[in-house]
Amino acid sequence: MSDTRSGSPTTTGVSRRTLLKGTAAAAGVAVGSGAITGFPTIWAQNIKNITLRQIGTGVSNLNAVADKVKADLGFTLQMTALDSDAVTQRAATQPKSYDIADIEYWIAKKIFPAGVIQPMDVNKLKNFNKIVPIFINGKLTPSSAIAQGTAPHTVGFVEGKDSTKFAKSPTQWMTLIPTIYNADTLGIRPDLVGRPISSWKDLLDPAFKGKASLLNIPSIGIMDAAMVCEAMGAVSYGDKGNMTKEEIDKTLAIMTEAKKAGQFRAFWKSFDESVNLMSSGEVIIQSMWSPAVAAVRAKGIPCVYQPLKEGYRAWGGGLGLAKHLTGLELDAAYEYINWYLSGWVGAYLNRQGYYSAVLDTAKDHMSADEWAFWMEGKPAKTDILSPEGKVMEKAGAVRDGGSFEERMGRVACWNAVMDEDRYMVRKWNEFIAA
Repeated sequence: MSDTRSGSPTTTGVSRRTLLKGTAAAAGVAVGSGAITGFPTIWAQNIKNITLRQIGTGVSNLNAVADKVKADLGFTLQMTALDSDAVTQRAATQPKSYDIADIEYWIAKKIFPAGVIQPMDVNKLKNFNKIVPIFINGKLTPSSAIAQGTAPHTVGFVEGKDSTKFAKSPTQWMTLIPTIYNADTLGIRPDLVGRPISSWKDLLDPAFKGKASLLNIPSIGIMDAAMVCEAMGAVSYGDKGNMTKEEIDKTLAIMTEAKKAGQFRAFWKSFDESVNLMSSGEVIIQSMWSPAVAAVRAKGIPCVYQPLKEGYRAWGGGLGLAKHLTGLELDAAYEYINWYLSGWVGAYLNRQGYYSAVLDTAKDHMSADEWAFWMEGKPAKTDILSPEGKVMEKAGAVRDGGSFEERMGRVACWNAVMDEDRYMVRKWNEFIAA
């Protein structure tokens, strides 16, 4: 995996020497192995009194992370889990109600221009030069194509310390520190679909009438819909990540016709909804997230995250710091970010089927067999366990979609905020209400 993991970006505008001179921790602590030493007296005396409030989706606002922060760093991380739309609204309209926003990159395009999030100095990030290059320049490898949609690197940097304008190339000032991402596809019940599934267009196969489901978050669902329509040959997009009004209308007209014909059993918003729909057999093909597929399989129910010939829809998230953070709280926030990229959380996320932003450090916290299964697409030599120690896959299993490079290397688009976003959201809501 040398192409992906070696990857000190070469086009950042920030020299490797400058990065290595950076303060790996703003308060002068050592972070990385979970052992935190060297706190200045003032820090040691006051750290236990600090509480950082984090908002985000349930995907990455995990109690286990908050517990580990308390154990390793000494302060309290108070998490509030919301759905994507609620995170967007709260981040933009209630900036004093949180200290850290754990948000997706398409959400950054909506809220960062509002000036509620402060740019982060990459000189303070210990593992910046190990972040997967897809977040720096949009390419998994030097020869990779840049996928359509709101690719993380397009909203990953701003022009200066006090800027709210996204930079066209990497700078010293980052909007979000990438933490979690994945390449999404359709989940299926292989025992119930009755035939091989190979294309996004299979979601609208009349054979699955009343047994299909679509994700109801506009900026994500529209991309799944576009993948379906493009695979059908029904719509030809100039850029499906930034559709014209005409392309939006065509896409949602097809989805509305299918809905009125009874194709969809439901439109889900939460992880648990998708798991319940698939586990019950009410739905046998749907938009899905990798850990949701794993959750269904953990119940002993067949479920596959099906690779499709047109590729994957990707998404990514990261941590942003509220504008009001200063002083010791800001120092603590940088400590948290450096800790987040130091390996323990990365391994935790990898074991759920997601990917970590710094692969090297996550690998150090995983067994050789875990790494081979989750990241290299190799058959498991032993049972694969969840972060909680439950059996997720039996020995001999192979991860759906194969290796990290096979999955992230076949990304066709990212979740997107389009120029016609308001129009798209209005038309999407009309589709859902139709």
